[in-house]
Amino acid sequence: MPPVTDEVSREPFRSRRGRAMATVMAGLSLVLFVALAVLVSGVDEGGWVIADRVMLGVIGVALALVLWRWAAIAAVPDDAGLTVQNLVGRRHIRWDEIDDVSFDEGDPWVTLHLTDTETVAVMAIQRADGPSSRSEAQRLAALVAASRH
Repeated sequence: MPPVTDEVSREPFRSRRGRAMATVMAGLSLVLFVALAVLVSGVDEGGWVIADRVMLGVIGVALALVLWRWAAIAAVPDDAGLTVQNLVGRRHIRWDEIDDVSFDEGDPWVTLHLTDTETVAVMAIQRADGPSSRSEAQRLAALVAASRH
């Protein structure tokens, strides 16, 4: 397989708005839930017990971790193929396995159609990013096309 040409940028694909939202919300949830755990009324007033307060902190940390995973979503092209890191799971797909790239109206993110009839979501290119998402989908399609030459 010849290497992908340098004419098409091989910068990683990342959602700008999704990543910014997830990062900000992860920080806010951590601060909010930990602050609530510290500030809620104690056992003396018949309110929250220590276990309740600890659980608030645990919920805040868990929520922050899930949002951190959302911020880590990416698709990284290399000479051999595309490494897709979605919310759950990481997968490397060779260029010759990709049959088509689609980003139909109403789709939340790009979909790869593989030669074995499987489809793979590429959450790193999200419609929420506006017009730039369409150009990123075209760039991915150009990388796939360039790999075939």
